[in-house]
Amino acid sequence: MRILSIIFAVFMSLSATAADKVVELTSLDWPPYSGKALSEQGASVAVAKAAFKAMGYELKVSFYPWNRAVALAKDKGSSYSGYFPEYYSDDIAKEFTFSEPMGTGPLGFAELKTKPVSWSVLDDLKAHRIGVVQGYVNTTDFDAMVANKSIKASSTISDVNNLKKLAAGRIDLAVVDKNVMNYLLKTDAQLKKSAGNLQFNGTLLEDKKLYICFKNTAKGKELADIYNQGLKKIDIAAIMAAHL
Repeated sequence: MRILSIIFAVFMSLSATAADKVVELTSLDWPPYSGKALSEQGASVAVAKAAFKAMGYELKVSFYPWNRAVALAKDKGSSYSGYFPEYYSDDIAKEFTFSEPMGTGPLGFAELKTKPVSWSVLDDLKAHRIGVVQGYVNTTDFDAMVANKSIKASSTISDVNNLKKLAAGRIDLAVVDKNVMNYLLKTDAQLKKSAGNLQFNGTLLEDKKLYICFKNTAKGKELADIYNQGLKKIDIAAIMAAHL
């Protein structure tokens, strides 16, 4: 019995150690960066998993609608240590610990080929109806102008819906990541029909860096440090390129 007890104690110790090496994060279906059905669950997920693996950790990702993904990551009682991919925001940094960048994404506007929009500063956009996605961070100045209604914004729940509104002529521009737009125009059955009518505007809002947001706790900061070390051991650009 004593031998069995020792074996059981060792087994439980090993199990606890293995559990400590598993990190749980939330994400959303945001192809080609993240998505349950994508190869390796998307470019950003592939980078995150590779970085944690380089440090001896396993990453498990659960996919939810964006606002739900953020809420679960914020919930102190949840098993999730954070969420991603996210753009940097001072407001978010008050609640989460940001990782080092895990790649970039070109953020700008989709437009109708028949009605291209020429702009150089945000004030040039005031005359246009612009579609945004609920809960998404864009750029500090753009989001501030949306909040104070200097820019006429129309919100929806997804990039797909935003692009559909644009194709139907209900808005003049749709805020979107270029890689996301290209992916959706190739893969979404309804958007395929409109692909020839849409294009990406030539002026970027910003080439946005992508991050993991970890819980702003001692454990979250520890995992951020581990992950950041892992990022230095992998080829981020190569992994991203293989999935974009």
